[in-house]
Amino acid sequence: MKFNRLVLACAAGLALCSVTARAQLTVEITGAGANRLPVAIADFTGERIVAQALASVVRADLERSGLFRLVDAGAALADSATPPFEDLKTRGADAVVGGSVVPGADGRYETRVRLSDVPKQAVLGNPAYLHSGAQLRATAHRIADFIYEKLTGEPGVFSTRIAYVVKSTGRYELKIADADGANDQAALASREPIISPAWSPDGTKLAYVSFEAKKPVVYVHDLASGRRHVAANFKGSNSAPAWSPDGKQLAVVLTKDGGSQLYVVNADGSGVTRIATSSGIDTEPRWSPDAHFIYFTSDRGGSPQIYRIASSGAGLGNPAERVTFEGSYNVTPRPSPDGKSLAFVARNGNGRFQLALMDLATKQIQILTDSAKDESPSFAPNGRMILYATEIGGRGVLAAVSSDGRVKQKLSVQAADVREPAWGPLVR
Repeated sequence: MKFNRLVLACAAGLALCSVTARAQLTVEITGAGANRLPVAIADFTGERIVAQALASVVRADLERSGLFRLVDAGAALADSATPPFEDLKTRGADAVVGGSVVPGADGRYETRVRLSDVPKQAVLGNPAYLHSGAQLRATAHRIADFIYEKLTGEPGVFSTRIAYVVKSTGRYELKIADADGANDQAALASREPIISPAWSPDGTKLAYVSFEAKKPVVYVHDLASGRRHVAANFKGSNSAPAWSPDGKQLAVVLTKDGGSQLYVVNADGSGVTRIATSSGIDTEPRWSPDAHFIYFTSDRGGSPQIYRIASSGAGLGNPAERVTFEGSYNVTPRPSPDGKSLAFVARNGNGRFQLALMDLATKQIQILTDSAKDESPSFAPNGRMILYATEIGGRGVLAAVSSDGRVKQKLSVQAADVREPAWGPLVR
């Protein structure tokens, strides 16, 4: 059965100030949404280099989302200045953002932003941010999140992080980066494979499978301290960790009692409970957002399909419900953050593996991609985009597609194989 192998290549952002350029994920936008909202992001006033860097990242974030069309704002605009509404209306802008960057006595900056509705000539919000020079990009992402939420009603995900695995000759690296691919850092490097990274609900930890012990073992890695512990190292294979919504447990796949079967362990590595049984292979578990179900892939019916099982009171007598019926091969279930849809990988009649999305209420399925080797889908925490791995020219890359299939991106690292993407939770 095909296991998630995803290639992630995420956007290399603009280099800020004296940050040294490194090999980063680069983003190529290949499709955009219909009816994009025209918005003008004016140059900010104040400290010129800082102001330009902030505005540039905000523009890049909004444009990358595929939901906005950038309009030339004309001159720079301070947060305290009244925007030239008539001129902006002529330019076609529905919203305008101005800002000011003021240095403080402690070496930090205060960046003030004002978002205005152009047709109504009304202020939609004017937050202020205190930050250091090293926090420029993080601050710009927060500003972009503010704009996104005010104009769409949905939380923005520009401040979130992604995890992915980079494979080079004789080396595997588990990397963490900003959602735009910048500020990448290696959380773990190994000569042995690293697969299946999964973010804890609070974004402080990653669970993953490492083969460094010459067998698959599940670890939980604290990102702040760098410390980690073994969560599952039973006889045989330990794989496919998935966090419960409360962050207290992991669903895992173990072969300690024979074939690949589903179990739940505590996140600290204690306790183990088998939650399903079948004569086939059960694998790739994922909890529903409300924690009522665990979705998984199984060939118990003869071919790989997606099932779900109740998580409460789960046990060997608990029946599993089949979810997918269309096609002979459907794997890697990923429930959306709102629990209303399910992303998965489907094999079509031509043998191509493509990302699909099912409406769980109507059971309608939409194929979102036109590629042939898609793997490892991972929803953005607002449900708007799905990150996944695919293969282009024999090399693993990452790609992203909107849940309606209109916005498409390619993400890649030059001369590297990128796989196993996982999109982190919203930053609180």
